Amino acid sequence: MKFTAFERPKQGTGASRRLRITGRTPGIVYGGSAAPQLIEIDHNALWHALKKEVFHSSVLTMELGGTESPVLLRDVQVHPFKQLILHVDFQRVDATTRLHMKVPLHFFGDENSQAIKTEGCIANHVISELDVLCLPGDLPEFIKVDLSGLKKGSSLHLAQVEMPKGVSVVVHGGDKNPVVVSVVAVAGAEPAPAEAPAAAAKPAGKPAAKAKK
Repeated sequence: MKFTAFERPKQGTGASRRLRITGRTPGIVYGGSAAPQLIEIDHNALWHALKKEVFHSSVLTMELGGTESPVLLRDVQVHPFKQLILHVDFQRVDATTRLHMKVPLHFFGDENSQAIKTEGCIANHVISELDVLCLPGDLPEFIKVDLSGLKKGSSLHLAQVEMPKGVSVVVHGGDKNPVVVSVVAVAGAEPAPAEAPAAAAKPAGKPAAKAKK
């Protein structure tokens, strides 16, 4: 995903406040061998970009002064009650350096699983994103999780999730194989009944006798 940034000549609280009044958001780009650089971005364009999942979880292309460079979104400061982005941070990306990123999980296939389809259960998404390590070229926008094999009384663990090529998971805490999706039985729900064979056709009865006048 591509966005446009502009060089920001001044810094400080007063300069940032005046910049926001003009519809621009102050920011910074850091990392790599170059010095940190102050930037500004059109606020409305940034506001709409932040609503897209891909803007948070993939390598972005930043156009600055006629030059394009790969960056990652690292931090966003938002006003506590106004629809206003106060500041944004980006990190330069080196193609040969591994990244540590959070990648969202996309779940599919649960409606075709035995647990949901016939056993009256629901799929509880315990983990919605994963910390991963990979090179920039291997960074996925999301990781797919197939739930079609869920059964009542079972859970889907991290080891059962297929990782994209070149991507490894960073696990925190003592549990190296945490539950990603658990199967929960719905209280009062009854399993779907098996389809009954078609009932035999009833023989036609004798026509009712007409009443005498």
